[in-house]
Amino acid sequence: MNGFALSVSRGIARVTESALGPYQSAVIRIGFAGTWLLFLLRELPHRQELYGPDGPWSWDLARQLIADNGAFTALMWWDGQFWFEAVYALAVLASVLLLLGWRTRTMSVLFMVGVLSLQNRSVFMGDGGDNVLHLMSLYLVFTRCGQVWSLDARRAARTREARARGEWIPDRVGPVLWVVLGAALVAVTAGGRFDSDWFVPALLWGVWLAQALWWVIGRYAKSYEPRVLLDIVANVIHNGALFVIASEACLIYATAGWYKIQGSRWQDGTAVYYPLHLDYFSPWPALADLLAGSGTMVMLVTYGTVIVQVAFPFTLFNRRVKNVLLALMMAEHAAIAVLLGLPFFSLAMIATDAVFLPTSFLRRLGGWAARARGRVFSERGPALLPEGGTVAPPPADGPTPSRSESAPAPLAESGSTVASASGSSTRPEGGREGAPSPRRRPEESAVAPEDPDAQESPGPAPRTTPSTPT
Repeated sequence: MNGFALSVSRGIARVTESALGPYQSAVIRIGFAGTWLLFLLRELPHRQELYGPDGPWSWDLARQLIADNGAFTALMWWDGQFWFEAVYALAVLASVLLLLGWRTRTMSVLFMVGVLSLQNRSVFMGDGGDNVLHLMSLYLVFTRCGQVWSLDARRAARTREARARGEWIPDRVGPVLWVVLGAALVAVTAGGRFDSDWFVPALLWGVWLAQALWWVIGRYAKSYEPRVLLDIVANVIHNGALFVIASEACLIYATAGWYKIQGSRWQDGTAVYYPLHLDYFSPWPALADLLAGSGTMVMLVTYGTVIVQVAFPFTLFNRRVKNVLLALMMAEHAAIAVLLGLPFFSLAMIATDAVFLPTSFLRRLGGWAARARGRVFSERGPALLPEGGTVAPPPADGPTPSRSESAPAPLAESGSTVASASGSSTRPEGGREGAPSPRRRPEESAVAPEDPDAQESPGPAPRTTPSTPT
């Protein structure tokens, strides 16, 4: 009984002390923001036909449909070309900033607004990946997806270094952004523009008020406990959202696999043959004919697809088998993008699959990217890492720089704080080796209290390294 209670206690501590899967959530953020951005840019010449007021699905038809289903779309607030162009530009801008990780809490909300506004305006536009993107844009709002590989993480690292030196860096962009968006939210609500269900307006107001509470507590709290409580709540919400994303991916594959089993073409092993001969899904006819010309290959791909999709949810308890099937599914989506001409559907599914990628692999991937960037910019000076460290160009004939010289410590990579509950501080990144750590009061948190978008934890440093949620 004592062992069970200890396991439950450790599980609760793990869920509340840190936001799990910082690298997985960062890849999901980058993947979906990049997918939506590429789609918007590719369809920029055709945006009028897809979502514009002069498209086949007219503004009046969209209003009638939204009056029935209660969907949210900002394009229904005002009619006209100018408003449509403004919403489209906002969707592009929010995607770029979310991809870079600038003010990720705010940008994730604006990203969701852009996705819902355009997709709900013309619900018949899409290839299946839009449904995944639609759901994930909602889930991203609840995640702390800017802990690593983001401009927010770099700014937080610089803030820690400045505070360790006794400097104060006020944040003016966050409060200004909060005031401007709050004024817009008040105007829209007062004008009665919210014709949708209660969920999206409540979510917008809830996030806006939560940002205010976070800023007020960080700025004026006399003790450390309120910040720790807010951080615990944020961690629990993040971990819950990450669990929902993983469950959604399993549900998608399980549903697709079990429905395929019931189809006669999937049972006799010929289902893959038919879409390869559809003109709409044949961007490379010669390549499709080459694959369809082999009956053995068609049968293997058909049965392999069903087996992988049905078995994947059951392999989450075995990491090795899970990683093998995960690689097969990502390769399958890459093949779908090339053979069937569905790149955005494939990118959306690959970004969803990223929630199951091992943390060790993502950390190595980030290290490779940092070293490659360091070599590219070696002639222009040191390159900044996403976490705020620097990569010094290696000597011509010398050994590779050590970790302390070329990359930040795991503490900064995992998005952990440098302030403990007792008020002690670790050595700041880039500081002198062996330099004593200054003492500071608990209210001098590692996160600037003026920054309502800061996603680094102001609470105690987690005792465990965040790992994959699986």
